[in-house]
Amino acid sequence: MALWGHPDFRRLWMGDTISQFGANVGMTVIPLLAAGVLNATPFEMGLLAAASMMAFLLIGLPAGVWVDRMRRRPLMIAMDVSRAALLLSVPVAWWLDVLTLPQLIAVSLAVGVCTVFFDVAYQSYLPSLVGRAQLVEGNSKLQASLSVAEVSGPAIGGYAAQFLGAANGVLATGVGYLSSAFFLLRIKTVEPAPERHPDPHLRREIGEGLRFVFGNTTLRMIVACTGTSNFFHGIQNAVMILFLLNVVGLSEGTAGLLLSAGGVGGVLGAAFAYRIGVLVGQARMIWLIPMLTWPFTLTLPFVSDGWGLVLPMAGSAVCVFGIVVYNVGQVSYRQAICPDHLLGRMNASIRWVVWGSTPLGALLGGGLGTWIGIVPTLWVALIGSVLGMLWVLFSPLRTMRDLPTGASVDAHG
Repeated sequence: MALWGHPDFRRLWMGDTISQFGANVGMTVIPLLAAGVLNATPFEMGLLAAASMMAFLLIGLPAGVWVDRMRRRPLMIAMDVSRAALLLSVPVAWWLDVLTLPQLIAVSLAVGVCTVFFDVAYQSYLPSLVGRAQLVEGNSKLQASLSVAEVSGPAIGGYAAQFLGAANGVLATGVGYLSSAFFLLRIKTVEPAPERHPDPHLRREIGEGLRFVFGNTTLRMIVACTGTSNFFHGIQNAVMILFLLNVVGLSEGTAGLLLSAGGVGGVLGAAFAYRIGVLVGQARMIWLIPMLTWPFTLTLPFVSDGWGLVLPMAGSAVCVFGIVVYNVGQVSYRQAICPDHLLGRMNASIRWVVWGSTPLGALLGGGLGTWIGIVPTLWVALIGSVLGMLWVLFSPLRTMRDLPTGASVDAHG
C-alpha cells in the first residue's frame, strides 16, 4: 500500500508503536503495583483508574484550541519527554522506599494531562502528513501498532510485575515515550503554520469546535456510542484487576496474559480494517462490525484458571477485533469531514466526552465494587459497554456506504 513508501509516516508509525508498547506495559503494572504491593482498596483502585483519564474531562476542550494555535509535532515531542520524566519517578521512589498511592495517583493525573495534548495533536497531525485520501490506510496501520502493543504489553507487564517487581516494569513505559520522541524528531516533512484565528478568544473557539461536532447528527451518534462504551469500560477498569487476582485467584502473570488476549483480535482488526471497509463500506463498518463482535465480551466473567481461560480469551479477541475496526472507521470519518483549521478542536471536543466519561465510570466502578461487590459491578460494566453500539446502529450511518469525499459536510448530515 502507498504508505509503506512514505518515510515520515514510517517514522511516525515506529514512534507510535514503541510508545504504545510502553504505555500498555505501564497500564498493567501500575494497577498491579497498587493492588499487589500497596494493597489498594476497590475505591482507591477507582481513584487510580480515574486519575489517568480525568485530564480529558478537565482540560480537554481548551487543549483543542491551544493545539489548533501551534504546530503539532513539537508539541507531541514535548509531551513524550514530559510523560517519560513523570513515569520514571515511580521506580525511583520505589527504589528509595518512599513510593505511596498518592504519588501513583498524582503521576497518573499528570501523565493524563500530557496525553490529552499529545492525542489531540496526534490525530490532528495525521491528515497533514499523509493526506485525506490515505486516512483509512494510515489509521489502520496505527491501530495495528496499538493492537500489537495490547497483545504483548499486558502479558509482559504482568510477568515483569511477577518476577521483577511492578515498579521496575514502569521503566518500559518511560523508555517507550522517549523512543517515540526520538522518531518524531526525525520526521522531515515541514508542517504548515497553523491558521491564525482572526479574533482569538478561548471560549468562542471552544464553542466553534463543539458546534461542529454536536451540530452533526452522525458525529453526535458516534460520540454517544464511544462515550457510553468508555463510561462502562471505566467501571470495568476499576474492578478488573481485583476480579482477576482476588476473585478468580489468577497470578499476576496469568492476569496479564488474559488482558493481552484482546490484542490478538486487535492485530487482526487493524490488519483487515482497510479490506473490510472496501468490502462492506467504510461508513457501514462503523455499525455493522460492533453489532457482530462486541457481545463476545460477555464471556469474561466466566474465566477460571487453566482451560477456563480459553473461552474468555477468545471472546475478548473477537470483541477487540470489532473495537479496532470501529475505531478505524469512526476516526477516519471524523477526520474526513473536518476542515483543517478545526481538527484540533473537533478531536478535543469528541475526546472531552468519550475519554472524559471514562474517569466518571471508574469512580462509579470503585463505589459499586464496594457497595454491590466486584462480580455484579463487572456485569454492569460489560452489558453497558455492549449496549453502547445501539447509538450507531440507529444512526444515519445505516444509509451510507463510504466516507464523504469532501473536507466538510452539512452540519445536520
